[in-house]
Amino acid sequence: MRKLILALVTLVGVALLIDFGAAAWSEYRVSRALREGGALTADPAVTIHGFPFLTQARSGHYENVEIRAQGVPSGTLGDITIEANLIGAHADAGELLDGSIRTVPVDLLYGRVMIDATELGQLYGIPDLQVSAPPADKSDGTGGSGGSGRTTAGGVVLTGTVPVGPVSAEVSVQANLLLEGDTVRIVASDLYFGPEGQADFTVPDLLKPTVLGLFTTTIEPQNLPFGVRPTAVEARGSTIVIEGEAHQTTIDLEEVQRL
Repeated sequence: MRKLILALVTLVGVALLIDFGAAAWSEYRVSRALREGGALTADPAVTIHGFPFLTQARSGHYENVEIRAQGVPSGTLGDITIEANLIGAHADAGELLDGSIRTVPVDLLYGRVMIDATELGQLYGIPDLQVSAPPADKSDGTGGSGGSGRTTAGGVVLTGTVPVGPVSAEVSVQANLLLEGDTVRIVASDLYFGPEGQADFTVPDLLKPTVLGLFTTTIEPQNLPFGVRPTAVEARGSTIVIEGEAHQTTIDLEEVQRL
């Protein structure tokens, strides 16, 4: 009986190694195809979720393929992070394993661009910019937008050192995230002294519009993965996330980043 149990355990172990090995090799081949086709500076991280992998490969249907590429050049924002989730991806196992795969039909595609405080500070010209997401106040049904366009979160708190009259001071402001077409606008609406901010400097009323203007900017349309159109923008922790989705589409692995 002990020999039988040992044999079964060994067999399961070998099967797991084969399954994980096949998954890892397929992830590597997809990563290389994405890097070469998308002119990326490094191999993106590719994870094929779901177990066992070989069952998915046999059916040609993959539950969720996650792609993440860091350090992607993006004009005035510097290097950003792009992500994509391929929900219900369809691919032939042979093409996946030998690296010849180029196009992938997908039931549902999520694509996003992630901009952290460093990149956003570069756009603003505020090197010490900090970003945090405050509790949403959606009492007006717009998430506190107070203006035209579409905001998908309560807003964001921005903190940084800016000129306040003749001196430089650390100031926190409440800003709204607006998606207008493919363009994101960050509009500072008021000074902020809540727990998410780190500034207690009181700005004179006369200088308040000027200071708020220093925290208001426009983020030009970003290249979401595989040409997905943006449909939402929100703050997640210290990161601004622009994302979109597409249904029943076919992606080209050589166009992860459409320039």
